[in-house]
Amino acid sequence: MSKATVGIIGMGDMGKMYARRISAAGWRVNACDKPNRFDALKEEFGDDSNIQIYADGRLVSRASDVIFYSVEAEGLEHVVSLYGPSTKQGAIVGGQTSCKEIEVAAFRKHLPEDVEIVSCHSLHGPMIDPKGQPLVLIRERATDKSFALVEEILSCFGSKHVYLTAQEHDRITADTQAVTHAAFLSMGSAWHANNQFPWEMNRYVGGIENVKCNIMLRIYSNKWHVYAGLAIMNSWAKLQIRQYAESVTELYKLMLGGHREELEKRIKTAGEAVFGREGDSHRELLLRDDVLDRYSLGNVPKKRARNNHLSLLAMSPHGILGISSLTFSSQPFRLWLGVTEYLFRNASLLNEIIETAIEDNTFRSDDLEFTFAARAWSECVSFGDFASYRDRFENIQKYFEPRFPEATRLGNEMIRVILAKT
Repeated sequence: MSKATVGIIGMGDMGKMYARRISAAGWRVNACDKPNRFDALKEEFGDDSNIQIYADGRLVSRASDVIFYSVEAEGLEHVVSLYGPSTKQGAIVGGQTSCKEIEVAAFRKHLPEDVEIVSCHSLHGPMIDPKGQPLVLIRERATDKSFALVEEILSCFGSKHVYLTAQEHDRITADTQAVTHAAFLSMGSAWHANNQFPWEMNRYVGGIENVKCNIMLRIYSNKWHVYAGLAIMNSWAKLQIRQYAESVTELYKLMLGGHREELEKRIKTAGEAVFGREGDSHRELLLRDDVLDRYSLGNVPKKRARNNHLSLLAMSPHGILGISSLTFSSQPFRLWLGVTEYLFRNASLLNEIIETAIEDNTFRSDDLEFTFAARAWSECVSFGDFASYRDRFENIQKYFEPRFPEATRLGNEMIRVILAKT
């Protein structure tokens, strides 16, 4: 195939990553962002002769054969309405948002009928090496030749291609990413409310706690809109996040009331439905003790405290955590799945957790704040309140910011271990 010209509308962190890698693979790239960023982008990319910075998306749309919209889900339709009508005849257009049904609807509404549609979604952040990571491709309206061209362009990432419809993408994303994000956002909220840096406390020691702390910091080190768009604009995500908050609340009430039998039945029945009974599976655990204990942020004594792990137990009633989800999953989800599987497939640890939940009050105040936080995030999402979501996220982000570099390094190491097993 002859080299096509690739357009990128939206030069945030992800747009820049796409531009640089596609350019390095030998494709001509036309790119733009908001008009007030034109001069800064010209200066930043001035040394790359393969990348042409334009003043706005109309010029990019008219000059490009394949165009990727790399903008926030909240503002996508507005941007497409501005620049979509100027799309070059016969071009191929796609987007990078995490909400594909609204994305495809915007394209069908505002693009000329002679324009083809092939969307994508890289399931990783812009600072992560895309090699081996899942890259979803959605063929909405395209010929075989056009779809092959998009695949050829994106092959420079070395990612693992996953083929879905827009609806399949959004449902699976809600089942995996949305609830995972809600869990860790709630953890950060709870620790912030209690004025805690958990990795500096004797109570949060050991493998599972290491993973909790690292992924929480990893999520809060990103930009708020990465999570807000998925949570608020994906209808399935709203339902899953609400169900998670309800599960947290119900489990916490069982713990407070001392209802051991009901708590144990609920937890073990749900866990067996997802992971099977201990010993049923011949597959090695995604994470083991020697892996979990390797990635500690703090320097506290290495004596594990008994924790009821409310945030993990609340995932089980969904029935969403399963090994089959690994084909299409984000990095935090893989880690979350690893520690959850570790818990539910270890009968002695699970019994210890249930005993702790009923008899030990050590984590009661932490669990109270976590329950408040899970409900608050769910309400924020249900109301579709982007402003409140951003305020809540960025306030907590500032609190944990000093530990982001170390958490990112350790998180990347854990990801490499898990990727080697899946």
